[in-house]
Amino acid sequence: MLRVGSQKGGTKSLMLASGALDGIAYTVEWSEFPAAQNLLEALGSGAIDTGLVGDAPFQFAYQAGSPIKAIGAQVADQRTSGAIAIAVVVPASSSIRDAKGLKGKRIATTRGSVGHYLLLRALLSAGLGLKDVTVVFLSPSDSRAALQSKAVDGWSTWQPYIAAAQADGNRIAISNAGLAQGFGFDIAHEAAIKTKQPLLADFLRREAKALTWVSTHSGAYAKVLAQETGLPLEIARQTAATSRLSVPIDQSLIDRQQVVLDTFRKFGEVKTDRSLKDAFVPNV
Repeated sequence: MLRVGSQKGGTKSLMLASGALDGIAYTVEWSEFPAAQNLLEALGSGAIDTGLVGDAPFQFAYQAGSPIKAIGAQVADQRTSGAIAIAVVVPASSSIRDAKGLKGKRIATTRGSVGHYLLLRALLSAGLGLKDVTVVFLSPSDSRAALQSKAVDGWSTWQPYIAAAQADGNRIAISNAGLAQGFGFDIAHEAAIKTKQPLLADFLRREAKALTWVSTHSGAYAKVLAQETGLPLEIARQTAATSRLSVPIDQSLIDRQQVVLDTFRKFGEVKTDRSLKDAFVPNV
């Protein structure tokens, strides 16, 4: 059996919609999580074997000492580069139009998330520091409520929460374009890498095929995503539009992850120094 974590049903819906798990010789036990932080906590404790998260939360958890490693990598499909995967969303009437507009504002995000990382990169791009904003760390559901009640001025988040915030009448003020690299990683517990290597390798191969499939079948994926998660179909469609492709874990990719780690360190969010190269298993 392979125990797989899925953020807001994303990976599970993808594999079901594509038929990628047809004919498998083992059982997949799914667990759903609202954010990467929750998935990584379960992974670090050994409650699940593997799951997909963004580059920022992976680095955040790995540097905190979690017994995990990246066994697969994904990047945003350039054919759907217009789709926004990470963004700072604000009320339609907000004065925030770009990163400089963050000064003096209260911005919600989830600690260690891709949203947190985007916020830090946005501050850097505008020559701002943490003293210039008030960062409010909340779960996605609490962040959405805080934005709706105007307890915060903006929310730095990811899909499908971006689409949900837009459905509430908010708009995108800052996107990940030029700020966040947008890599995703299949993460596995060290024990699973040792004892379930054939299952993990097979799952990654099937996932890669599913990602290729969804690039031309996003509508079918969206329907299953909506059914699995209860998301409105339009929000599921926007989420499905941010498709990814599998890419090899090579030295170039690992080197690019140094930017993520250095950003968290610059803002004092990461203080440890685990070897970056040891965080990856190129050929599981």
